[in-house]
Amino acid sequence: MALTHLQRGNIAPVDLAQAAIGPGMAVYTRYAKVLDAEGKPLSVREALALINQTLDEALAEQEGDSDADSRWALAWFEQHGFAEGEFGVAETLSKAKNTSVAGMVEAGFLESKRGKVRLLRPRELSANWDPVTDTRLTAWEIVHHLIRALEAGGESAAAEFVAKLGTKAEAARELAYRLYGLCERKKRAQEALAYNALVQSWPEIVRLAREGVGAKQVQAALFEEEKE
Repeated sequence: MALTHLQRGNIAPVDLAQAAIGPGMAVYTRYAKVLDAEGKPLSVREALALINQTLDEALAEQEGDSDADSRWALAWFEQHGFAEGEFGVAETLSKAKNTSVAGMVEAGFLESKRGKVRLLRPRELSANWDPVTDTRLTAWEIVHHLIRALEAGGESAAAEFVAKLGTKAEAARELAYRLYGLCERKKRAQEALAYNALVQSWPEIVRLAREGVGAKQVQAALFEEEKE
């Protein structure tokens, strides 16, 4: 799929919609005439609108691969962002997503007080989080802890988490694309910048993570030799 190819190429979320036009229009211009559902010729403007719609649908499909907590958090975030919402609404949504408010509060990314619920911002998340010992690891947590680490300590700090996460980190990058698109539609510029920055920093974060893992392996091997 063209979208997967673009994401693997680490196209910035801010440029994704523009980049998707190329593959979409390549299909459109391949034919002498393109008709809509009513059999009428499809204009270039309509084709561009259809490309954007298809991009949104493709990103939404990726959401289906996420864990239950992340699907709940994404649906809640779409409506409320990081603002408070009613506990009753949150509880109803949690049942639909096969999770629970209490469980997500315990997981450490949700706050529930006085009949109100809200998602914690990256800077509010625990600085002691360790993905290795987290018994309820979610893509939502990974994305926002990586943003917290990136903002507080730069790419090297985020790389320490990615090194521990291994292949699980990739799901977070996909979710960051989805969250950027959502923020752009909802005019949440500040949050959008954070998700875009994470994706743009991804190649360097992964490089540093691999170097860090390699260095630890060398150190471990040297330690074993000294023991012998």
